[in-house]
Amino acid sequence: MSQSAPELSTAGNLQSLLGPSNEPWQVNLTDPAVSVMTDFRVRSLFRLSPDETIDAALEKMKIAGLRIAFVFEKGSENVLGMITAYDIMGEKPMRYMQDIRLNDHHVLRKDIKVGDLLDPVSSWVTATLHDVERATVQSVLVALQKSGRTHLPVIEPSAGGTPRLRGLFSSAKILRLSEASRQQAAKGK
Repeated sequence: MSQSAPELSTAGNLQSLLGPSNEPWQVNLTDPAVSVMTDFRVRSLFRLSPDETIDAALEKMKIAGLRIAFVFEKGSENVLGMITAYDIMGEKPMRYMQDIRLNDHHVLRKDIKVGDLLDPVSSWVTATLHDVERATVQSVLVALQKSGRTHLPVIEPSAGGTPRLRGLFSSAKILRLSEASRQQAAKGK
């Protein structure tokens, strides 16, 4: 005897309907960490090639409304690193040009590639999905603060043994979403 799936209730004859709420989404510090994780199984990540110029990459990021992109090896699923809008607009390009000049080479900003400035996977501080599933928003904020990073990639095991990028935490996003909870906690002290 096979079990049948529960029946889905449906309704008809609506007289009126409101659109989705635009109320600001807020989280509590005690909420599950996954509630503030960008899950790449649900939302696609933004990909760049290491050969793209940083100015072209920044323009693409602006059009997409994103401040972070992941750099992939051409024709592969291998993640080489990540780059932020801050990396491109901050002092990193100038430092790179100065380093190149020290080696008797000259490069102009327009010639700098994403691959020249990316934060390589080997330098990332990451969290595992297994740990994230048991963590709170507060513990993610603490981990970000301890690491001195603005982003915390989340990895999970894959069939081939090489971990797979699963999600991302952004300190700016978490701070924005937890502002009311953090203010309440500060009043309680």
